[in-house]
Amino acid sequence: MPVVFNREYENMSQLRYFTAGESHGQALVGILEGLPAGLEIDEEYIAVQLHRRQQGYGRGGRMRIEQDRARILSGVRFGKTLGSPIALEIANRDWQNWQIKMSTTPVAEEAASKRVEIPRPGHADLAGAIKYQTEDIRNVLERASARETTTRVALGAMARKFLESFGARLVSHVVQIQQAQSPYSLTNFGKAGFGFSLEELTQHAEASPVRCLDADAEQKMTAIIDRAKAERDTVGGIFEVAAFHLPIGLGSHVQWDRRLDARIAMAMMSIPAIKGVEIGNGFLGATQWGSAVHDQIYHSAERGYSRSSNNAGGLEGGITNGEPLVVRVAMKPISTLMRPLDSVNMRTKEAAEAHIERSDVCAVPAAGVIGEAMLALVLADAMLEKFGGDSMTEIFSRWQQWSTT
Repeated sequence: MPVVFNREYENMSQLRYFTAGESHGQALVGILEGLPAGLEIDEEYIAVQLHRRQQGYGRGGRMRIEQDRARILSGVRFGKTLGSPIALEIANRDWQNWQIKMSTTPVAEEAASKRVEIPRPGHADLAGAIKYQTEDIRNVLERASARETTTRVALGAMARKFLESFGARLVSHVVQIQQAQSPYSLTNFGKAGFGFSLEELTQHAEASPVRCLDADAEQKMTAIIDRAKAERDTVGGIFEVAAFHLPIGLGSHVQWDRRLDARIAMAMMSIPAIKGVEIGNGFLGATQWGSAVHDQIYHSAERGYSRSSNNAGGLEGGITNGEPLVVRVAMKPISTLMRPLDSVNMRTKEAAEAHIERSDVCAVPAAGVIGEAMLALVLADAMLEKFGGDSMTEIFSRWQQWSTT
């Protein structure tokens, strides 16, 4: 008898999503499968998140061209999800200027010969061109572009709406841009001296051009971005994204790919230009004694279990523990510099200055919004895994029962 493998075990995800489209192609497309029936969603809610992604000090000219808006093509009827796959389309307004360069059908030899041949250090250009055996780097850079994250934010908006139905809230803020650093960390939220409520935290982040909670640090950050722009350079930084009011018990310790911290790290690292992820005070904790790192446990009739600190960032053993879930993410400087770095022409192998493609000076504030979307997608999947069900009514009943135990 042949051995039959259970294919379902290979993919534990309850929520699946795919994106398609090139930076200057006709449109970006996304499909989200697994949201239950009965979730209220509309294009206006998604538009708010897409607008947030386009903001931030240091963004480039593309943000003035595009006015991103997702059009729901399927999976929603009368403002509620059907339980079937949801398809979205986000038109690229700049497509009108790229119809020949990005044509899906054959074009004249003269147009086809205008190739990008000089890779940018730090981008997917060289490795991608070699991997896919192409003489035109544009075949790689169009899809490797961070414009693809527009679709993720749209899909993440629906996951976010799902989480909000159960009281969860997601926020982000910028901790650092180059050497300018904010004194605030969400691992200290709710602890002595933090100073902001959740509503105030959101208001301060949204009002800041760099999504920073500290006014002095904000000024230093904008000054650094101004200097980078003047010197035709780019800068990176660090942002935090957090989820509040999550139930205890999302994720699991029983297999490596069910640990929630592993799933979050994978999602964050998939964002272009991200080079580091930590949960809570991960890297700081590595330099301290265990007695100073681990969050001591208390219990009272009024509060139930509580902690005086949140160095673990809301996760222990890959499982949510009731504290705010805090993820800190490091973004490298954008790879395209207006003062190009040294490179090599892939056709002639001669030294050359790197290709210049329209880009941002700093995209850390926008990356925080993308981080929120990715965290929402991971947590929505974990909620569905924990509570299951094909409709919002069914899932809400199970969540409510769990929350009162």
